[in-house]
Amino acid sequence: MKHKGKALDAAAAMLGKTLIVVVVCAGVTALLWPKSFLLASLFCALGLLFSLFALWFFRDPDPHVPEDPRLVVAPGHGKVDVIDETDEPNVMGGRCRRVSIFLSVFDVHVQQSPVAGKVTYLRHTPGLFLNALKTESAAHNENVLIGFDSTAPAGAKIGVRLITGLIARRIIPWVQTGDVLTKGGRISLIQFGSRVNLYLPLNAEVVVKLGDRVVGGESVVAKL
Repeated sequence: MKHKGKALDAAAAMLGKTLIVVVVCAGVTALLWPKSFLLASLFCALGLLFSLFALWFFRDPDPHVPEDPRLVVAPGHGKVDVIDETDEPNVMGGRCRRVSIFLSVFDVHVQQSPVAGKVTYLRHTPGLFLNALKTESAAHNENVLIGFDSTAPAGAKIGVRLITGLIARRIIPWVQTGDVLTKGGRISLIQFGSRVNLYLPLNAEVVVKLGDRVVGGESVVAKL
């Protein structure tokens, strides 16, 4: 699948920086306190623990995508904590349904396309870094909004907003306007805890419930 392995590349880059920090700290410790073997060992142990966590955090499983073209799948892995209506003018053109998914640091942080279709909108908006547990973070935090025109039904507009959190401060989109995507295809990575909003037409039938845990690219969220 397209973009497979990019999450591991991000992990490798982070691990490289971690290794440099660990080596420097251990070296400085050895120079300043030659007998502080315990402290140097502690730096190495912490570096190893963080490396193992990073490899686990950047996991990127292949989703089992449902075949029905009118089913909308979750764009992210996590817990559904908001189902309501809102105004989204840029992609949806006004009133729409919203399903918001909170991603904790223990969830997969690769995001998937909720439908098959074409990317028609991509915009990064700077902002704050409020705790993503707070639903108001969607209105104030740094975010990336992606718009899709689905292939079934043809031309149905779908929006996905990738939102940073208190810890998650980097959104890495892997798509650009004009890209044609399959449903469940990888579209981005958010590093550490965050939130993903899914915008749907008002006539969409939302099938998830508050509190449901969803799997990105796999769990059915709505029917068009």
